[in-house]
Amino acid sequence: MDIASAIKTFASLLWLGVLGLIVLAVTRASRNRPIKNASSVVIGAVAVTIVVSVLGLGLVFLQPEERGVVISPYAGQGYRPEIMGPGLHWIIPGETVRRYTISNQTYTMSIAPNEGAIYGDDSIAARTSDGQEIFLDASVIFSVDPERIIDVHIVWQGRYIDELVRPLTRGIIRDAVSQYGVEQVVTSKRGELVSEITESMRTKLEENGIILREFILRNITFSQEYADSVEQKQIAEQLALQAEFIVEQRKQEAEQARQVAQGAADAVVIAAQGEAEATVLRAEAQAEALRLVAEVLAQNPNLLTYEYIQKLAPNVSVMYLPSDTPLLLPSITR
Repeated sequence: MDIASAIKTFASLLWLGVLGLIVLAVTRASRNRPIKNASSVVIGAVAVTIVVSVLGLGLVFLQPEERGVVISPYAGQGYRPEIMGPGLHWIIPGETVRRYTISNQTYTMSIAPNEGAIYGDDSIAARTSDGQEIFLDASVIFSVDPERIIDVHIVWQGRYIDELVRPLTRGIIRDAVSQYGVEQVVTSKRGELVSEITESMRTKLEENGIILREFILRNITFSQEYADSVEQKQIAEQLALQAEFIVEQRKQEAEQARQVAQGAADAVVIAAQGEAEATVLRAEAQAEALRLVAEVLAQNPNLLTYEYIQKLAPNVSVMYLPSDTPLLLPSITR
């Protein structure tokens, strides 16, 4: 409680005390037990109470976030030209003070019943350049210009929220949305749309003594028809993506099978080449062996006869040969 309110409360208590004192004095007097100097006491109490009451009526205390306009019947224009700042002030009896807050205020318009300043659906219906109806939730954060409190009071008094901020915001949003297609509003051009609305609102509000702190585009809702079409489009896109995925998967499987077949073919070719090379090597080795044998036999003609005898069974003592077979060695009898 500020000092002005405390003095007014104290004055009210004094009036109750004076009333009680008067009742007590009358009661004692009716019982022939009057209070000594009752009249003087009552008159003094009344005088003190009047002084305190007048003092309380003339004192005004403004909080740090408040500014005031003094409505005065003694001023030619009906108000004091000076803005009353925060703190304790004295006004002449008969004058009143209209208080204005300079703190940030937020005005919200929302489709949700309990979110906005007005209960129920208070979203902003707007139509895009391609004829689609959308619904926007928005919040406006603003404050009254401390230097233009008197201008705001003269033009708007306390109606600047309902008759300035609200209708101005809704009108500017509708005008801005009408310049964009629905796809632009929700995707690529949303930031540009917000910037355009913000600048337009800042200019219009400043002309009326209101400072725009921030404009917030909270949400965008589509009509049911457009929402259904968007959902169908998304389903079609998902099916197309799924079909592309299946085709790509089949391509990968075919490529994998081709690579497996190619690997098997390459393995067969490699095996055949290896077998051919081995056969050639074996033939070359056999030819080389025969060549070496031929050279040895050419140098040692009896070597073949010797090898032949070595191969005979060890128990053979007599051999019968055809009549036309030349004698190899003399028969030896053990």
